[in-house]
Amino acid sequence: MSKEVRVRFAPSPTGYLHIGGARTALFNYLFARKHKGTFILRIEDTDRSRSTDEFIDAIIDGMKWLNLSHDEGPFRQTDRTDIYNKYAIDMLENGAAYYCYCEPDELEMRRKEALKHGKPPKYDGRCRDIKTPPIGIKPTIRFKMPEHGQTIVDDLIKGKVDFDNSVLDDFIIMRSDGSPTYNFVVVCDDIDMGITHIIRGDDHLNNTPKQMQIYKAFGKMPPLFAHLPMILGSDKTRLSKRHGATSVMAYKDMGYLPEALLNYLVRLGWSFGDQEVFSVDELTEKFSLESVGKSSAVFNPEKLLWLNSEYIKNSDLARLASFVKPFLLSMNIVDNSYVFDEGWLASAIATLLERSRTLIELANSLRYYIADTVEIDEKAGKKFITQDTKPFLTAVADKLKNLEDFTPKEIEGVFLSLMSEHNVALGKIAQPVRVAITGNTVSPGIYEVLEIVGKEKSLRRLNRAIES
Repeated sequence: MSKEVRVRFAPSPTGYLHIGGARTALFNYLFARKHKGTFILRIEDTDRSRSTDEFIDAIIDGMKWLNLSHDEGPFRQTDRTDIYNKYAIDMLENGAAYYCYCEPDELEMRRKEALKHGKPPKYDGRCRDIKTPPIGIKPTIRFKMPEHGQTIVDDLIKGKVDFDNSVLDDFIIMRSDGSPTYNFVVVCDDIDMGITHIIRGDDHLNNTPKQMQIYKAFGKMPPLFAHLPMILGSDKTRLSKRHGATSVMAYKDMGYLPEALLNYLVRLGWSFGDQEVFSVDELTEKFSLESVGKSSAVFNPEKLLWLNSEYIKNSDLARLASFVKPFLLSMNIVDNSYVFDEGWLASAIATLLERSRTLIELANSLRYYIADTVEIDEKAGKKFITQDTKPFLTAVADKLKNLEDFTPKEIEGVFLSLMSEHNVALGKIAQPVRVAITGNTVSPGIYEVLEIVGKEKSLRRLNRAIES
């Protein structure tokens, strides 16, 4: 790069941080980090009727959860009105823009008339050269688009895209109430902030020729553009709520790890050979716009779930414990008075990694380790807690009671001695014990389970099953 890379993520705060927006933020973040550039967060809140502080906070929270730290900002467009007014005056003075006195009802009537005659419903430019402004009408300001030729976008992902200027109308840059419009302020901001690359969704591609003409009117070279393909649902339509959760924070609430979601998002449209799992450092090293595909990517919840399970399996236990604690509270497995033994919790989590795809599943599996008592599944109880198996439960309880070291090795010795005494396979003893201790037929290894549940609690559960 011939100069410092400066990129921006510029969401509109009209909703929570969307999966598509998060991917755009991630690609900008990785591009900036790869080239040792600057990543800017800019809040585009010119739509005052739909933008809220709640959504701004939600977007920033989503970025923090994903660890996509910005270098500058967050900037808010509503704080920059004086800057836009100055740019608009410059436009009027250099002849690139003009006052328009057409009323909304009048414009709508002309639009319908154009459509009726098979013409494009564009503004007809009648105020371009007006000599005598009408009295009592607050004008808008329109940008004067070229009427002939083409505007060519050399997109870093899509390649060369041509736009016929004859179908692009003179669009409003300042409304009659003095508020600026999106296509105008985004260029003012990008010029002001020295943006070198604009990486955004291809739903913005049709705005690009308008914005390029504004750069030209200011005598500025536009940044390089890279328009990302859309993310689609399983039915190949644009990803929406009908396909499932689309908000980033909804995935936090569903028990996904931020690094798993990041890893999945980067693979929606970008690839590096056949590699599926990447650390952030690897992504920073390997990411390039040249490897972004031109086709839309399909969001696959099952693939994300698999990736999350891989990250859970390979996570640092102490960090995983910090993530799972809020779920233990929200699922009423513990209350606020519960004091965690950090070492014990890490050991308990270690036994459940292979069986947990989300933090919710992990928290739910921890339930029988933490609870004072467990409810035995009716079907499991009928099958394994019987008059035939209760003598084994009694024998196990008697031997465990006498153990000084309640470790998997010593517990295994108890089971081996009983198997030898009664000439039975492990399952004949272990499965009734498993049901008595966990309430169900599936768990990690029974020796580890008993150790983590603890001697006193294990004996209480065995005795309860024996007495049932």
